[in-house]
Amino acid sequence: MRTILIAMLSTVLVAGVLCSMAMAAEPPLPLGLPAVPVPADNPQSPAKIKLGEKLFLDKRFSATGQVACANCHDAAKAFTDSPLSVSLGINNLTGTRNAPTVLNAAYNRLQFWDGREPTLEAQSQQPFLNPVEMGLPNHDPILKIVRSDAEYGPLFSEAFGKTGAQITMREVSQAIAAFERTKISGNSPFDRWYFGHDEQALPENAKRGFEVFIGQGRCVSCHTISQTHALFTDGRFHNLNVGFGKIDKDAPAMVSAFSAAKKRGANVDIAVLSNKSTSELGRFAVTDSWDDLGSFKTSTLRNIELTAPYMHDGSLATLEEVVDFYNNGGRVKDSDPPANAFQSGGIRPLNLDAAQKEELVAFLKSLTSPEIAKASVK
Repeated sequence: MRTILIAMLSTVLVAGVLCSMAMAAEPPLPLGLPAVPVPADNPQSPAKIKLGEKLFLDKRFSATGQVACANCHDAAKAFTDSPLSVSLGINNLTGTRNAPTVLNAAYNRLQFWDGREPTLEAQSQQPFLNPVEMGLPNHDPILKIVRSDAEYGPLFSEAFGKTGAQITMREVSQAIAAFERTKISGNSPFDRWYFGHDEQALPENAKRGFEVFIGQGRCVSCHTISQTHALFTDGRFHNLNVGFGKIDKDAPAMVSAFSAAKKRGANVDIAVLSNKSTSELGRFAVTDSWDDLGSFKTSTLRNIELTAPYMHDGSLATLEEVVDFYNNGGRVKDSDPPANAFQSGGIRPLNLDAAQKEELVAFLKSLTSPEIAKASVK
């Protein structure tokens, strides 16, 4: 009996050590971020992440063999394609929307500017088929490569236990999503000051800018902060009056035509990236709700200094222009279109003075993570 108890105790101790080692192997979360949500049907693994990175970088998954996911989401550009206003696809074709960063996209409840896909897995499959992005007719060319390529075989086998014809787009999308979930970014000067209580981490002008951010600027209403972390987005959709002037007068006719096209089977992903006017329908293109007309997702502010230009169409070149835009109630210049009927109610003049605007920009620049800044091309 004593021998059995000793054996059992040894087993428990070994298991505890192994558990501790596994926990120790998990990198700590960057300061300022919550736990990364991971779907139950796609748990993280080193093998899956390694495979996902290779898929993310593979240019063969485009019609010309020249465009990979990383073209629009470049690690050297904070996982965007800055300074492009809108992304370039095959044959230098242009879309209609600015590439959002992959950094912290793992926390998004919905993906894309209009939220048309619910997960990173689903999002990853669309650019392959969009004619102004990677331009494939279907996913078959991808499957042909991953099922026959000598390098991919062992990677899929290790990550999913599948080879050859067993590999489907489900595994491809899950691996890409697993890789993207590792791209999280916190530990900025703001985080070290606000969550780490290091008074030296943030310059005084940025501290004053934070007071503007949560006070007169009302930025925190949409770019949210909690007691334990800050994603700097409410995950919701708002009509800011950006680009809406292009369709304001024609909105009723456009809405009717687009809804009819959807009923006939029009592909929303292709429609919004191939037509500048259709793009301005925003969230409406997904929900068919008038309340969502011209609305786009609140983007994160983390690393915002590195991801210019700004807004869904890349129409604002600098942070100073963004601050002016909000300060003027949704306009940069007097010649810009006035507020539209669908504009979010919170978009109204802020009456910030020149010093406050400079301080607010200083605060926004304090949201840059040092490792992202170091990796970025200057």
